[in-house]
Amino acid sequence: MQFFPDLAPGHVKNFIALSKIGFYDNLMFHRVIDGFMIQGGCPLGTGTGDGGYKIKAEFNSTPHVAGVLSMARSTDPNSAGTQFFICLDKHNHLDRNYTAFGKVADAESLKTVQAIGKAKTSSGDKPVDKMIIKKATVKETAK
Repeated sequence: MQFFPDLAPGHVKNFIALSKIGFYDNLMFHRVIDGFMIQGGCPLGTGTGDGGYKIKAEFNSTPHVAGVLSMARSTDPNSAGTQFFICLDKHNHLDRNYTAFGKVADAESLKTVQAIGKAKTSSGDKPVDKMIIKKATVKETAK
């Protein structure tokens, strides 16, 4: 992933901090909707769990297109915490309604995201075969 710290500094800081402490390690993409998005970051694997806190929305002009990383939330704009989603296609209705804070790093990463997006799902858009984030690591580079 490449992050947008100038557009959504709180969300970037939150996601990197969670990654550094291993929060996302061994969690699954619990919701997959082909052509729309893949969603992860729920510690319960149900879409109902979080980290016990919420962060303020940082809506910006980033278009929600294939490969864009954004925070999931409830109907309350300031209810994001640990759950995120990665878009599989262009979805204008998400623009300025969800905080986009990054994107996939390259074509290979997008190919992986798109492969997850093709996973067979059961009720509730849950993948039949678990799609696991083995380990989330952070590699910091100079600007």
